[in-house]
Order: sequence, then structure tokens, then C-alpha cells
Amino acid sequence: MSKQSKHVPMVSEAMGSAAKRQDAAPSDGLGSDTVRTVVVIGGTSGIGTAIAERFAGSGARVIAAGLRAADAPASLGNVARAVELDITHGNDLEDFITSLPELDVLVNAAGVIHRGDEYQPEVFARVVEVNLTGTMRACIGAKPLLRRGGGCIVNVASMLSFFGGPLVPAYTSSKGGVLQLTKALAVAWASEGIRVNAVAPGWIRTGLTAELHQNADASQRIIDRTPMGRWGEPADVAGAVAFLCGPDAGFITGVVLPVDGGYLAA
Repeated sequence: MSKQSKHVPMVSEAMGSAAKRQDAAPSDGLGSDTVRTVVVIGGTSGIGTAIAERFAGSGARVIAAGLRAADAPASLGNVARAVELDITHGNDLEDFITSLPELDVLVNAAGVIHRGDEYQPEVFARVVEVNLTGTMRACIGAKPLLRRGGGCIVNVASMLSFFGGPLVPAYTSSKGGVLQLTKALAVAWASEGIRVNAVAPGWIRTGLTAELHQNADASQRIIDRTPMGRWGEPADVAGAVAFLCGPDAGFITGVVLPVDGGYLAA
């Protein structure tokens, strides 16, 4: 794993390069000529990549930070800067954020799950460190930058923020914590002009769920249980995140928005 400190000096340069690539992109929808700077933690794969690409497609400067940045999809590299970041390694997360000259949107999409192993205390602690503590650290680190211009945060929670997952007690606990963290920060920081919301994805077709959606029987059970009758796609979540960061959500904070095809309602 490369240390983030090797990449931090490149962030400002990366933002400039991204801006050049976005010169002809459409407006970001804020009704302003200002180009937003967006950081997606966990943006080098899965849902995080879809979110990064969605913002980049609307003209934002985007930095997607996460593991295995060199292996990120080519489509991401065409529109955003992928930066190697291990949020569990020392102060790399804080160093990365403080190296940014500006920030308008922070999306916390980093997450891990270890089905069947999370009753082991060391595995439990690792999952919570990434999914919950990492989210809190990123929010705290980004606050001074976001406060300058009334920025916003979207955290990625889960449908398991709302009910129990017997095979994944650490994931369930951490995502329940993300839900409550989102509400706490929304209340605490509203007076400083920072909005904090979350999305709660249901069954989304990503690498984390590959074992399930590639199993015909398991996949069909999920589809049958989902009122909209299909798996979700990362782009479905990205659209919800874009809404929460846009002008139509200007009076929305402290919300955890399910993106699950009706799964929680059924």
C-alpha cells in the first residue's frame, strides 16, 4: 500500500488538471458559475466511483480518494483525479484533507464488510474503524474548508442502518452509527452553514455484493423482496447524492435517504 503522504503534494495540481478537463462540461446545477470542488472518499471503486463520475459529469472538480487508485476504472480517470488513500493508515486521511486548497462537497463512501467473520473482535474493530470512525474523521477534517462557503457532506449509510444483519454485526453497527452521526453533525453544524445528509443504499450491484448477485437463487430472493423488482445500480445512488448536494436540497439536512427500490417499505 502506498502511503498517502506521497500523494498529498499532488492534490492542488490534480485539481487544476481536472478543471481543464471540465472546461466544456455542463453546469453543476447550483445556478452559479463557480465550479465546485468535490472529494469522494472511497471513490476509486463501486458506489464511490459512480458518485465521482456523476459530479465530474456535471462540471465539478473531483478527487476520488481510496484504495487501489491505479486500478480504478478508466472512465473515472478520464474525468477525475484518483488518489491513493488508506484511511486506516496513521494520519493519512487528515493530511490528505488539509492539503486541499478548497472544498465544497465531501462524500464519505469508503466501506468494508466481512460476512461471517464479524463476530471476531479484531474484525469487528476493523470494520467500525473504516465505516464509522473513518467517516467521522473525514467530516471533522473537512469542516474548516466546508464552513468557508457553506458546503455539504453526504455519508453513505445502508439499509442495515435500520435493521439487523445477523451475518454482519460490525457492518450493521457501523452503518447504524453513520445514521446517527449524520443527524448529530447536521444539528451541530447547521448554524455554520454546513448541511450533512446520508444515503442508505439497498441491494446495489457492486463488488461488495458480487457473491450474492452472481448467485441465481440468492439474487432472485432479493429481487422478489424488492418492490421495484430489480437490483440497484451504483448510478441510482449517485443520483440521490447529487440531489442532496444540489439547490433543490438547500433546506434539507439531517436526512438519511433510502435508495433501495422500496425494500425498507415492503
